[in-house]
Amino acid sequence: QLQLVESGGGLVQPGKSLRLSCSAYGFSVNSYAIAWSRQVPGKEREEISCINYDSNQRNYADFVKGRFTVSRDNAKATAYLQMNNLKPEDTAVYSCALGHGKYCEDPFGSWGQGTQVTVSS
Repeated sequence: QLQLVESGGGLVQPGKSLRLSCSAYGFSVNSYAIAWSRQVPGKEREEISCINYDSNQRNYADFVKGRFTVSRDNAKATAYLQMNNLKPEDTAVYSCALGHGKYCEDPFGSWGQGTQVTVSS
């Protein structure tokens, strides 16, 4: 099963930035879209962003538009989520998932175990 591994989370003060990574090990992601989501224990998972296989399509949830930026480096088999101006309500476990196709409209596989982001002063 193809899986992605998230990293880069941590504790950060409000207004600061973090960059998360989503990496594939042992396989290429060149032909697949990648999505990001987050989840707080006891709450529904929120889809945040998606980037298609060649970076020409990037979608964002309204609550992160203007603050988060998704990107990818296919040569490194890695996608990134740059998160700026973080707020306490951004605290969650952030996960990524590999698409079954090239585009964000295609179905996605399972979400990874994620990386914890805590925004607190």
